[in-house]
Amino acid sequence: MIMSDTTVSTERLTKYYGRARGVSDLNLDIKPGEIFGFLGPNGAGKTTTIRILLDLIRPSSGSASVFGMDAQQQTVAIRKRIGYLPGEFAMYNDLTGSQLLQYFGALRGGVDQTIVAALAERLGSDLGRRISELSHGNKQKIGLIQALMNRPELLILDEPTTGLDPLVQQEFYRMLEEVRDDGKTVFFSSHVLPEVERVCDRVAIIREGRLIAVEDVSAIKAKAARKIEVTFETPPPADSFTNLPVRDLVLNDRRLQCTVQGSVDSVIKALARFNVVDLVSHEPSLEDTFLALYGDDDKC
Repeated sequence: MIMSDTTVSTERLTKYYGRARGVSDLNLDIKPGEIFGFLGPNGAGKTTTIRILLDLIRPSSGSASVFGMDAQQQTVAIRKRIGYLPGEFAMYNDLTGSQLLQYFGALRGGVDQTIVAALAERLGSDLGRRISELSHGNKQKIGLIQALMNRPELLILDEPTTGLDPLVQQEFYRMLEEVRDDGKTVFFSSHVLPEVERVCDRVAIIREGRLIAVEDVSAIKAKAARKIEVTFETPPPADSFTNLPVRDLVLNDRRLQCTVQGSVDSVIKALARFNVVDLVSHEPSLEDTFLALYGDDDKC
């Protein structure tokens, strides 16, 4: 088995469909044991990247490797170690969920049915019903089970929570964390910022086929602008906070409001000179931070 310090790596990966852009000069390195978010609006190039990694389409230029193996030359060996849920998962409507999963398991050379049953129980999936009878959300559960049932070393998910109710989503997120804690890798493509914030360790932001940023989720949030509201016991002097690295500062009698970018250390030290009755810090969402750092030309 080929060993590598990266699970997925791309170098100047580019794909054009005629004159239409897919992705351009994409450089990624995804490590073992992380949940890696691939974030961007619909049409940004997320699915194109996934299809190249799986050798479902070929790049126009550049290269991609998975587990240190060439994605084009060693496709069969790579696919044995991957679980994949596409954005649109095609199913045989006349089969039951159980029959469909047995079929996919046979294609993989056999899958432990106790694992299938345990996954179905956790996701609340009725495997005895025909696919044609299932709602979109229940079909999505079947798709997730087939992606997870072979305990893959790399789990590639394209918009995996579409149609799932909130409780099932939370259970699914716990499953992903278990995969990561087992030293395996999750490549999580999404255009939904809150779920990326909830589950991912790092995130790559792609827009119009080009990589905008790759950062730890915690690092993105550390750059965030926090709104702070402070109530003092007595009104502080009007010029007490004029040199602070803040914006939108308003001091009205005993109440101060301001917006802090990044570290709040200097602000806290300045506030500590006075008797503070109450302090509220509004934690920014990843969505607010993303729009502040990278603009809102494309809504994610």
